[in-house]
Amino acid sequence: MNTFVIQEHDALKAGWHHDFRLERDGVLKSWVVPKGTPEEAGVRRQAIMVGDHDIDYGAFEGEIPDGYGAGKVSIWDSGQYELKSWDDTKIEVTFHGKRLSGDYMLHWIDSMNSWLLWKR
Repeated sequence: MNTFVIQEHDALKAGWHHDFRLERDGVLKSWVVPKGTPEEAGVRRQAIMVGDHDIDYGAFEGEIPDGYGAGKVSIWDSGQYELKSWDDTKIEVTFHGKRLSGDYMLHWIDSMNSWLLWKR
């Protein structure tokens, strides 16, 4: 199993959102989820894929200073995930976290790195 972390980020420019991160190939693959990670089955949220982060960044909580991403970051949930499938257009996982549990899917929807995230 791999680790996941969801950081709650109150960014000065982008506003409140979740940073959704999955460990894969030695890094944290990352998405910004503007309306937060869905906890109820069937609720779909846009997730915008952003750059990878170092594994160590998953433990970060605190204040990001002025500049890109400035604002307060705290860990909303973390734990392990089981990988069901991962390809260029679909990612299926089962979460074993403190808040999230169960099957989730990320599905690619356009060339601007937009995905849909939902609990199955």
